[in-house]
Amino acid sequence: MGCNACSWLRPLPEPIFFFSSSSFSLSSKHCTVISCSIVGPTNSSSASSTGSYSSRWHNPICRQPPSSYDNPPEIFRDWVEVQQPLASQDRFTVASYNILGDRNASKHKDLYLNVPSYYIRWGYRKKVLCEELMGWNPDIICMQEVDKYFDLRNTMEKAGYVGSYKRRTGGNVDGCATFWKPDKFRLLERESIEFKGFGLRDNVAQLSVFEMCKAESRRLVVGNIHVLYNPSRGEVKLGQIRFLSSRARILSNRWGNVPIVLGGDFNSTPQSAIYKFLSTSELNIKLYNRRELSGQRSCHPSQVLGVNSGSRSPLTIMDRLLNDSWSDEEVKVATGSADSHLVVHPLKLSSSYAAVKGSTNTREFSGEPLATSYHSKFLGTVDYLWYSEGILPTRVLDTLPIDILRRTGGLPCKKIGSDHLALVSEFAFSKSTEDVNLATSAVVAGAIAYREDVTLPT
Repeated sequence: MGCNACSWLRPLPEPIFFFSSSSFSLSSKHCTVISCSIVGPTNSSSASSTGSYSSRWHNPICRQPPSSYDNPPEIFRDWVEVQQPLASQDRFTVASYNILGDRNASKHKDLYLNVPSYYIRWGYRKKVLCEELMGWNPDIICMQEVDKYFDLRNTMEKAGYVGSYKRRTGGNVDGCATFWKPDKFRLLERESIEFKGFGLRDNVAQLSVFEMCKAESRRLVVGNIHVLYNPSRGEVKLGQIRFLSSRARILSNRWGNVPIVLGGDFNSTPQSAIYKFLSTSELNIKLYNRRELSGQRSCHPSQVLGVNSGSRSPLTIMDRLLNDSWSDEEVKVATGSADSHLVVHPLKLSSSYAAVKGSTNTREFSGEPLATSYHSKFLGTVDYLWYSEGILPTRVLDTLPIDILRRTGGLPCKKIGSDHLALVSEFAFSKSTEDVNLATSAVVAGAIAYREDVTLPT
């Protein structure tokens, strides 16, 4: 995908830490790579890298004048709703937020050249992040790039949440954290995935099975993942997503084929082959250059904003000149087998933001946000909330127009505590077949009664 594939320019075809409330308890089983905790009638069974920011490009956009800091744009995010006739009244909200790890913010200062230093400091950002989240009041929160978990947990507990955490393997200090409201959801099972045990780098993911406290028949699986950053390692990204989807399906089946929500930073753009894989459940990898699978290299701000529309990253030019053939090992990492060029996952997924259409000021032609992340070397969408059959999105918190993002000079800013935007979706459990039949029967009966009451003219 080249710069002209940016759709709004031109459309183209560790230990695990868990803290529970007193209302329920967990017993833990630990596995080498996947660790599980279960409450309920079934037993747990487990079947069962790291990205860097170093390979990025020179930023030709000049530092913005200090006056832009003194007059930041107003940040307004509106809810966009959609009518769902098959939606029940059992509803819940899920947020996904890459909160920008404190170490990454300090280590990669070249990404925040236009951001005042006090907006980068963790003390300020924690306050803003929590104000954002508490204002939206989600029932379940999936966070990525968390390296101050215990600090965050203290604040989240005061706001009525409990949480679990999985730190990345290797020498990394950040990981994924999932928080939820114990008065809204009861945790039935959890599973933490260390991808390193499967040759898929040091990234991690979390899976949680929840039950609504006031509607015990309503259960769901929630996944939380931060996919490998490295734009050149598309095979690893595919392998991580494939494995997470497979484990989510296993948990869903164990608890009665319950719906699934997968949230996270997938480090892949809406025009990418990896997005196609997520949305269609399969991908023939031989049709693509492994180094271009994620689409990330076409989202430098200078390319997206047209500051230098003819420019290309030196890495991109080099990769396109190289032979893009796949080795047997790379094929195996992506598909799970060196003999298969087709990578598949077992879920039928849709994106909540693509399903709830928004304004062309904030959305691209596919319905996805124009951007969920912005710093001096990236402007584009990599964050998603995917959902399976059994639930429907009823509203989403819209993102920001490109012109507003551009006027900030880069994220974080005064009112946004990360270099990503949080995604928030409200979901409703689908009405059961019996509910739909009853509703249909009532409509038909009403129509018949109406016809009987009306005297037709002769």
